[in-house]
Amino acid sequence: MPEVTTDFNYKTIKYEELLNDFKILLKDNNLKFTVQRELILKTLYSCDRHLTPESLHQLIQKQYPSLKIGIATVYRTLALLEDSNVVTSLSFGAQGKKYELGAKEHHDHLICTECGSITEFVDEEIENRQKNIAKALNFLMQDHSMQIYGICDKCQTK
Repeated sequence: MPEVTTDFNYKTIKYEELLNDFKILLKDNNLKFTVQRELILKTLYSCDRHLTPESLHQLIQKQYPSLKIGIATVYRTLALLEDSNVVTSLSFGAQGKKYELGAKEHHDHLICTECGSITEFVDEEIENRQKNIAKALNFLMQDHSMQIYGICDKCQTK
């Protein structure tokens, strides 16, 4: 049985570096650096779960009740970050997208189609197999994403 790891959520980039890159990204797109935009980035960085734009908005409002931040700002900032490969998203069809910061070690996802829970995992055997397939087909793999859809343990026991 291959070893599957689900405990690896360490960041591969320091927040200060990410923040500096974000400021450059905003400037390159003729956008202002604002407290609201910084809090979107900071919340994504510090959160270990996948967030919808709405849940990200609610989390920021809960943590910073005196700060006004519009949901449109969250959507626009996430779109900019996704277009720039700073965040990645998982699509849930009509339910929308859930986002995570791309500054984590590469991992894959198990997604429950009942409750929407997401389990991150790394399996070196799968990683090696993908590299070998790409090599055998003379394909230069730059990145990959794997999502496995099914029913989680908790939903199976309901």
